[in-house]
Order: sequence, then C-alpha cells, then structure tokens
Amino acid sequence: MPKAAKMYINTLKNKEKIFAIAPMMDWTDRHCRFFHRQLTRRALLYTEMVVADAVIHGDRERLLGFHPVEHPLALQLGGSDPAKLAEAARIAEDFGHDEINLNVGCPSDRVQSGTFGACLMKTPEIVAECVAAMKRAVSVPVTVKCRIGVDEQDPETALSILAAQVREAGGDALWVHARKAWLEGLSPKENRDVPPLDYDRVYRLKADYPYWFVGINGGIASLAEARAHLERVDGVMLGRAAYHEPALLAGVDAMLEGGEGNVAPDFAAIMEAMKEHARAHIAAGGRLAHVTRHMTGLFHGMTGARRWRQILSMQATAPGAGPEVLDRAFAAVSGRLAA
Repeated sequence: MPKAAKMYINTLKNKEKIFAIAPMMDWTDRHCRFFHRQLTRRALLYTEMVVADAVIHGDRERLLGFHPVEHPLALQLGGSDPAKLAEAARIAEDFGHDEINLNVGCPSDRVQSGTFGACLMKTPEIVAECVAAMKRAVSVPVTVKCRIGVDEQDPETALSILAAQVREAGGDALWVHARKAWLEGLSPKENRDVPPLDYDRVYRLKADYPYWFVGINGGIASLAEARAHLERVDGVMLGRAAYHEPALLAGVDAMLEGGEGNVAPDFAAIMEAMKEHARAHIAAGGRLAHVTRHMTGLFHGMTGARRWRQILSMQATAPGAGPEVLDRAFAAVSGRLAA
C-alpha cells in the first residue's frame, strides 16, 4: 500500500482533520485529480461517481484507473444493491483505491431512475445494508456522502436516522452536504444553489457523534471558511471553489499543519508536471484538451488570467495540439505575475 494511502487510513482512524475535494461529475476525472495533486499532497481526492454495474461489467481501467501520485484517493460508487456494491468495492480495492464512498446525495433524474443517490435518504435501511455489505467485502474505509434530507423530510429526523443506520452498519465516516435535495421541481444545478445551507444541522449531528467522523460540504468558498468549519466538524470538503479557483489548494497542507494557508503555488513546477502528464496522455492516444480543460482557473483573479484562459481554450483544442501550448500560455501570464 502506498505511503500516502497508509497515512490517510491512519488519519481517519486517529480522528485527524481531513480536507477533501468533492466528487464532481464530468470534472474530477484522472486528469483533474493529477492536477489538483500538484497543488496539495494531503487533500483527499475523490473520483466522479461510478455506478456499481459499470465497475462490474465495464472498462475497469477507464473507470477506475489512476496515477499513483493521486493517493489518497476515494472512489465514489452509485447503487442500491448491496451485493453489486460489495463486488464493485472489492474490485476498486484491488485497483488500489483508499476509500469507497456511497453516493446518497446526487439528485439528478438519471440517478433517481436507478434508485440511488439522494433518493436513498428515504430508505436509510437500504443504505445500511449497502454499507454493511461493502464493509464485509473490503478492508479500506467505507463512507457515505449524503444531504441533510430530501423533499418534505424534516432534516432533524432524516439526517439523524440515516447517520444512526450508517454508524450501526459500520460506516467509517459520513460526509454531509448541508442542503436538502428536492427530487422534483429543481434541476441538479439548482439543487446545488437554491436549497438554503444549514451548517448548524451538521454541527448538531457532530455533537451527537463526538467519536465518529462527520465531515461537511456545500457552499464553502475559501480556506478561511474551511478552517472555521474544522473547529466544529472532522472534515471539510470543497467542490466548485476548488475546481474554479485551484490555486487556493496550495494552502491546504499548511492549513492542516496549523498555518493560515496563505501559500502561493509553485507555478513553474506545476507546468512541468502537467506538460509531462499531457505528453504521456497524448502518446496514449488522448488529446491535450482532456488535461488542460481542468486548468483554466489556475490564475483566477490574477493579472493575465484572461489571456491564460484564451490560449488554453483556443489552442489546446486544436487538432494535434501538444504540451507546447502550456508553455505559450504560461509565458503569456508569468511575465505579468512577475511585474
């Protein structure tokens, strides 16, 4: 087991604070995760959600493969069949994933039609059966990511019942997106913004479980906000902020070690690592844009950011584009940063 993976498992067992980058469909693929790892060595990375049936019957290397540098890495699974989830979890552990996370929070129509995701908040006993089955199948941590409730549920009751079932089933952690999900009437995008945030509900849940890991997610936009949450819960998870403003991730390690987290990225080192990664991906038949699409926000809010985005958006998508596009884009911005 890689050193980073062992460190993560020990962190969870020792109830140390965890910073995670949320699983995000169409975003947190292997290229995104490799990029984020260049900015932080300690953050827990998550895959996109992968359906258990796909893991069992699909292209496992495409769905589960990752670069060793990505550790610690958690696979998020979607499903509601305990036996299938257990089999998928076993496969993922054999691939080297450091955690298996069950999605009980996604509100999309496609997920609902498969009877998993946020709609499982209505059947906590099934969630418990799934967690118990996966715990029997693997030795890595098994966790759940959920909402505080769905539709007309009372979050005080719904979240408490789900947490109790997951804990009793042996779940190692519960990550809570501090919003309800409305399965009818709101789109998945609206479900990320419209339902009001209720961080206090997650804090109360943590107070109920002082010796069990409870992490918080939803609307957290900065490391300063993350530090404040970590005074009340065990882990904090950033999603869109980490993706759109990745430079903030450079401060994560310092924050977890007790510092303020005001750390500037080593942009030159990041460029070298990403060029090498892109070169290998292109040699394997991929395209530069598969890599660079995750990097457009690297200079967010800095002088030259617009030119950086323009070059990546226009030149990296051209047929035959290679890593030299990153050189041109960085040259356009680095002089302005130094000025």
